[in-house]
Amino acid sequence: MNIKKFDTKALDLILEKMMDTVGNSKKEIFEIGQTCQNDFQTLTEELQEVKTAVRSMIEEGDKLEAMARLSRKRLSEVSKHFNQYSEAEVRGVYEKAHQIQTDLTMNRQMEKQLRARRDDLERRLTGLSETIQRADHLVSQISVVLNYLSSDLRQIGEVLEDAKQKQDFGLKIIEAQEEERKRLSREIHDGPAQMMANVMMRSDLIEKIYRERGVEEAIFEIKNLKRMVRDALYEVRHIIYDLRPMALDDLGLVPTLKKYLQTIEEYFNSAQIRFICMGEAKRLPAKFEVALFRLVQESVQNAMKHAAASEVVVKLEFQRDHLTVIVRDNGKGFDVSKKKPNSFGLIGMKERVELLEGELSLDSKEGSGTMVIIQVPIVVESALKEYTL
Repeated sequence: MNIKKFDTKALDLILEKMMDTVGNSKKEIFEIGQTCQNDFQTLTEELQEVKTAVRSMIEEGDKLEAMARLSRKRLSEVSKHFNQYSEAEVRGVYEKAHQIQTDLTMNRQMEKQLRARRDDLERRLTGLSETIQRADHLVSQISVVLNYLSSDLRQIGEVLEDAKQKQDFGLKIIEAQEEERKRLSREIHDGPAQMMANVMMRSDLIEKIYRERGVEEAIFEIKNLKRMVRDALYEVRHIIYDLRPMALDDLGLVPTLKKYLQTIEEYFNSAQIRFICMGEAKRLPAKFEVALFRLVQESVQNAMKHAAASEVVVKLEFQRDHLTVIVRDNGKGFDVSKKKPNSFGLIGMKERVELLEGELSLDSKEGSGTMVIIQVPIVVESALKEYTL
């Protein structure tokens, strides 16, 4: 249905309500992040105390173990020469050995409890860290939405002929955020959370196997446990890369892309991904590196998930005044002339490129793969200024 006339005041009222809702959501998420930050600090301090207590217990246990060996040796001497000692001396030796053994048993039990508490704290800190990172990411996303709502979207009535498209697009942004939250929640629940639960059960099983079947089978189970922990660590790293690679700020775009493409190739294990960098790689302003990383990430994931590609090529070409990014795959391709009603991934990519004052072109045919070409200007002076600041 085409709408030729619409009430711009009513549209502005809708936008005001959307901005209030999104602004309140941003405040709530920020408060959640602050609460998690406080909890993280408290648990970190407690973890340090527990680690110190564990070390103390281990040292005390080692001393008691040495004393226990000496007491057993003393008992052996008394048993051999029983007639040479008085009843009081014999009783004293036995009581001392018993007391040392009791102290050692209590020490081991306390050490076990402290280790369990330490592991629990470390798991909770990992969860809090992920929540904090996610909250920061969501706050950043909502800030972008608020800026968009308060500036460009207010003038959309002058640009768009169809008001319904504008409303749908605004709503889709919020829906995309909710979907992103659900996706991350599912990934954490189905991935690292399940794996860590299995690790806990397997660790209990190892203790039982050690007692009942011996060292060799216990070592075999420990090797399986290490593999499970390694898989869980891989899943966590994959989720972190999806949120924001930490290496992006430290190493820059090119090394981070290399690592990301290796990770995504191993994760999907269904296609070969080649990375080519031409020209002299430069550090770009942070907003450029983040946007370009997301653009490549979106293009590669589209190729892997939707195009069923077996080969993907990512090429960066640094020139004096601009950077060209090409992502080419041999997947199913699609007809670019047909507009899909829910193709908001492509809309988001165009938005990112426009914010960088660049150009995006798409070349694809059904059955012939897809090629995404992105060109953005490189302004060295502004880049240097930004890094200086």
